[in-house]
Amino acid sequence: MKTQIRLIGALSIALGLLVGCGERPPIDVQQIGYRGTGMEQNVNPRLREQLKAVNQVGGIQPPADASGPLAKDIYQNVQVLSDLSVGEFTRVMLSMTEWVAPEDQKNCTYCHNGENYADESKYQYKVARSMLKMTRDINTNWKSHVKQTGVTCHTCHRGGPVPQYVWYADPGSGRENAFVGTRAGQNSAVTGLGITTIGHSSLPYDPYSPFLLGDLNIRVEGPTALPTGNRRSIKQAEWTYSLMVHMSNSLGVNCTYCHNTRAWADWAQSTPQRTVAWHGIRMARGLNNQYLVPLTDVFPTNRKGPLGDVAKINCQTCHQGVYKPYFGESMAKAYPELQGVKAAPVDPNAAPAETAAPAEATAPAAAPAATPAVADKPKDSSKMAQRGGPTAIAALDAGTPGRL
Repeated sequence: MKTQIRLIGALSIALGLLVGCGERPPIDVQQIGYRGTGMEQNVNPRLREQLKAVNQVGGIQPPADASGPLAKDIYQNVQVLSDLSVGEFTRVMLSMTEWVAPEDQKNCTYCHNGENYADESKYQYKVARSMLKMTRDINTNWKSHVKQTGVTCHTCHRGGPVPQYVWYADPGSGRENAFVGTRAGQNSAVTGLGITTIGHSSLPYDPYSPFLLGDLNIRVEGPTALPTGNRRSIKQAEWTYSLMVHMSNSLGVNCTYCHNTRAWADWAQSTPQRTVAWHGIRMARGLNNQYLVPLTDVFPTNRKGPLGDVAKINCQTCHQGVYKPYFGESMAKAYPELQGVKAAPVDPNAAPAETAAPAEATAPAAAPAATPAVADKPKDSSKMAQRGGPTAIAALDAGTPGRL
């Protein structure tokens, strides 16, 4: 009898451990490297089906007539989409209503004053203008990350006024400066924002402030097996690992999606996706600082975090659990209006420009341009210094791939 009780107890414990793993078999394994090296991707087919259901492209309006008068010549206060025709402009406005406005207000008045559409009194009006600039910027200047797939407002918003996956500076548990019992921004199942930690782990729960808002060095691994001057600590490595786990979860991939198991730090042996991710980190950081943080005074208090900061983006904002938004299906290609500023139409009646006469003397060499001033780094609102986080990481050259 005792043996049966012990056996039942052992089976119960084993079953509990299996359930705790979170994913039951079978798991699909895709080999992406040499056999025996661990270069493989593990995919849960049941979770993948769930992700497919929520990663569908949004509604696409029929193409608009690009001819006719420009919107800026017909409507007042058109600043961003001034290069679009009235038809194209209207198409974008209708699409944004569907992509961004809440379900109970799918009309123009979510952003506009119905009595005066040029009025900027609503904060949504100003935010939408900035977001349109950001979307065009991504599709024009960040092809190193988005390639030809591109983005639209729907990529992040998915039909709601606030993207489902954004982040705010975490206020912590209130004991960040305690002499005894401090959690150092980690070691907690629930963050100060009341959400579960990254990967349900004891890792730091706000790797976004130092790496996707600030410009701290992410790499912690040294170039040799034995110590040769690398002073980065295990605590600093935990912050980096927290960011990597966030990226893995956001894309629904393993570490081997970007890294090679035999040489994690070696770019020559990494997959092409690592370079894409390198640009993605810089894109997220740049967009947060260029477009979102400047809107701090525009957003009302109820749209800000507990520390008064605005919602910001990370990898999950766009990817939402899959390696490419919508599994790689491009929604942006149906919206050339969001690809960038269109070239001005050529007037067929305009006289041809005169060809300048060749200069008789060689022009003097131009003076070298002045070195641009280095912009101040954004303030670290996550209190990394108090938590003993990665603020001590030495800065490396941000322009080289060696700096992740």
